[in-house]
Amino acid sequence: MSIITVTGIGTDVGKTVVSAVMAEALGADYWKPVQWESGTISDRETVKSLVTHPEIRVHPEAYSFDMEMAPHRISPLTGQELDPNKVWLPNTTRPLIIETTGGILVPFRRSLLMLDILTRWESHWVIVSKNYLGSINHTLMTVEVLRQRQVPIWGIVFNGPEDPDSETFILNYTGLRCLARLHVEPQIDPSTVKKYATLWKDKLQHKV
Repeated sequence: MSIITVTGIGTDVGKTVVSAVMAEALGADYWKPVQWESGTISDRETVKSLVTHPEIRVHPEAYSFDMEMAPHRISPLTGQELDPNKVWLPNTTRPLIIETTGGILVPFRRSLLMLDILTRWESHWVIVSKNYLGSINHTLMTVEVLRQRQVPIWGIVFNGPEDPDSETFILNYTGLRCLARLHVEPQIDPSTVKKYATLWKDKLQHKV
């Protein structure tokens, strides 16, 4: 089984849409190990509504909370201590897209990061970057931390309006490549995801 882990330089940078496009392009399963969100549709449900490939399976989370706060703060409120041994790969022989929860240094529980859990299995990582004031710093820090952990980084997906100066600096400094680009779209629906899946397919195919 080939695994691609999609992470972002922060929250709300487009990880879920990128994950859906990659799943559609590769016919890969999707899994977000830990989900917390208050009063909105989950990322799993979002991906399920966006992909149309008939073989894709969207796996349930190991933990899901209807609270908008980090897991290490949820445990004291619910009385449920999060167990890293319950966060393990879903049962599938198909390629798998894993979406991280937030950025790479999000806590899972006290003294344990989501990154500690997600680096237990072999995976190629994709970083989603989006231009805003501070995004260069956040992108470079994400790359630096992953490299310190000797995590193989496949490339960067830029989401949103192009910023050639910032993007060129990021790519030149890190030596990474722009794997794909997600432009501003009037709406994100299955046809949009399918369009990008067609555009990205050749670039992604050799990894699986």
